Amino acid sequence: MTIEVQQGLSPIRKRLENGALVIAKESGATPAVTIAVSVPAGTATDPRDIPGVAHFLSRVIDRGTESRSGDEIAELLDSRGVSLNVAAMRHTLVVSCTCLAEDFGTMLALIADVVRNPSLPESEIATRRGEIITSIRQDQDNPAMVAVEEELALLYPNGHPYGRRMKGTIETVDQIDRPVLSRAHHDRFTPSELLVVCVGDVDAARAVDESGKVFGDWRGYPASPLLVPSPARVEERRTAVFPMMNKAQADIAYGFNTISRQDPSYYAFSLLNNVLGQYALGGRLGDSIRERQGMAYYVFSAFEPNVGQAPLVIRAGVSPANVDRAIASIDEEVRRMAADGVTAEELAASRRYLIGSMPRTLETNAGIATFLQSCEQFGLGMDHDVRLPGLLNEVTLEQANELARRFLVPERATITIAGPYGAS
Repeated sequence: MTIEVQQGLSPIRKRLENGALVIAKESGATPAVTIAVSVPAGTATDPRDIPGVAHFLSRVIDRGTESRSGDEIAELLDSRGVSLNVAAMRHTLVVSCTCLAEDFGTMLALIADVVRNPSLPESEIATRRGEIITSIRQDQDNPAMVAVEEELALLYPNGHPYGRRMKGTIETVDQIDRPVLSRAHHDRFTPSELLVVCVGDVDAARAVDESGKVFGDWRGYPASPLLVPSPARVEERRTAVFPMMNKAQADIAYGFNTISRQDPSYYAFSLLNNVLGQYALGGRLGDSIRERQGMAYYVFSAFEPNVGQAPLVIRAGVSPANVDRAIASIDEEVRRMAADGVTAEELAASRRYLIGSMPRTLETNAGIATFLQSCEQFGLGMDHDVRLPGLLNEVTLEQANELARRFLVPERATITIAGPYGAS
């Protein structure tokens, strides 16, 4: 296999004979290395009737392997001052750590063992089940979490993978046992879908070679592709209230379905969202609702593009007495953005902000590793950091404003309210 050396960050990118992909970037800024190994086994791959499997697997996968007990893994990590992090996101499950350069080979081999050969001990499954159920109950008692989860359930109904609870429910977590977890590992963890990213004080060619040693002999069948359906178009305004009368604050989620990460309009939409609810102290929303009107403890908009069509969700935390006024003010800002559009000055400021934030994103090994994972997942190219300023500079005022007119329609907003507000 030939090694491709790209521009920009200039990582080495090599595909092993079994299909596994290795991306390595040498950086001697600190004597440390970040290792991030991912597979397409996120929460979107959960069985439709058993949400929570991927999250559960992320909590137990590192608690023992066929050759190491959980205590032995913990002792190995403690002896080197390393924490192993496992995270199940919508589309990927990532096992990562940052270690001293001298421990790179040992930690890479440990992660490979965890990813390939988890033993999933029954005792650990029982312990983690209890912890997950406790975490779900805490989420159910948190108005902000309730508002967001119910918002996504409405935006992505009928079992859509983006509308299901990432941790599952108490009922589904009770159904997840060792056979269910083993099946999920067997079906989704396969070398042809594996991505290994190594960034830091290690020779890039050595990182590729070491990855080949611990992953190269792994054999398996390709995982079936996950198809993310487009959610049904929302044609009317919807409001749902979830009373939590023992709370002091009400939380609002106000959102729309939008576009995927690979949509050509992504860069224009990112600038639009930055103007609406991100720039400075929260964009137009923060300036109006929090700063000038003093109605919100927090207010911002979140645009999180993914493989499927992602939501744009405006979130606010307010006094119960201000819920109706806050929603009316959000309506006003959304309607004004659609009618009048982004100004040239706002677009330029947001462009400078997003371009200027790139060096901060890439100032740590972990930040670079996450960036490279995203570049690979969405097919952006290993030189995306170099091309990004140009992509943002190419966005025109009309492109941003056309998106505002297309998506920011208060009459099609989905609104959830959780807290001491009372059903209406």
